[in-house]
Amino acid sequence: MRILQIAPLWESVPPRAYGGTEAVVHVLVEELVRRGHEVTLCASGDSQTSARLQSCYPRSLRTAELETKAIYSWQHAALSLKDARKYDIIHNHAGEEVMALSHLVPGVPMLTTMHCLVTPDTQFVWDRYPGHYNTISRSQYAVMPKVAGGNYAGVVHNAIDVESFPFQSEKDDHLLFLSRISPEKGPHLAVEVARRCGKKLVMAGKVDPYDREFFENTIAPLIDGDQISFVGEADAQQKRDLYKAASCVLMPITWEEPFGLVMAEAQACGTPVIAFDRGAAAEIVRDGVTGFLVNSVQEMVAAVGRISEIDPRACRKHMEARFDNHVMASGYLDVYQAILDKTRGAVAGVALNREARQQAERPGGDPQPVLAA
Repeated sequence: MRILQIAPLWESVPPRAYGGTEAVVHVLVEELVRRGHEVTLCASGDSQTSARLQSCYPRSLRTAELETKAIYSWQHAALSLKDARKYDIIHNHAGEEVMALSHLVPGVPMLTTMHCLVTPDTQFVWDRYPGHYNTISRSQYAVMPKVAGGNYAGVVHNAIDVESFPFQSEKDDHLLFLSRISPEKGPHLAVEVARRCGKKLVMAGKVDPYDREFFENTIAPLIDGDQISFVGEADAQQKRDLYKAASCVLMPITWEEPFGLVMAEAQACGTPVIAFDRGAAAEIVRDGVTGFLVNSVQEMVAAVGRISEIDPRACRKHMEARFDNHVMASGYLDVYQAILDKTRGAVAGVALNREARQQAERPGGDPQPVLAA
């Protein structure tokens, strides 16, 4: 199958540190190439891939010193679709910019993976999108507003390369919070849990410009370098070292998070996750088996006291069975094939309709039934 994969331009593929979407795109592309498919990846020029790399800019926009970055992202979307007719299917991970331009390649089916939520500002594009889309969790679809455009292709969970995450059964006693440092991720609540438990908390995460005020005013005053420490944004190796050593990972999310790759990565290392039961948490964490699902700080504190009940090997096996890269790749290949079958069926229907009309319109011929497209 000839597959065009379009990643966002904001982070490289794979990301050097933070970048959930780009991490997912990377493991998907690598597995598709391994299975013998012809894949082109549209991403930043500093990306590393086994596929054919196509790029309009030599580096990720996050690392580029540009005053106006959005126009580069639009250019990326446009150039990614320039030769799209050479492919069997387009898989879009770059959101509404590519969706808005999808009308320019009507002959090639497009699948858009929803890595974020539909917002009032973006629904205009969704209502006019002619392609297909999938969600990365059941909970994401449940909170999605009704849109006029697009054909829903079902759920394909995100995944990781489980083998690349080191398993460790023996854990230290400290807690870990690893995420973007923003209000919806709940780092301030993780600190409160650690203080109530009397345990050390290691915090790691990216601080975006729009979260800088929150970090400086709310989080920084809580960091004492002893009980509460902050190590900055963790790269690929550092986060693996942090995951495998922690007694558990805290995920006190305050929003309906569509997936939460941290939960999968931690469990791959044999580290239990204690998460607020919101968004996709219940689809990733098996309550009482690979961690605990709770609804308040008080319940999270109580769950920390029960963490010894969780077998690290159960965490690892759960990830291997349901969230490994081969599982996700098989899921997407099934979706691709269903979309192609549907597209070919529609084309065949149009051809039959045209042939029937031509037959019916022949001079002197008996009227013939016209097949519906």
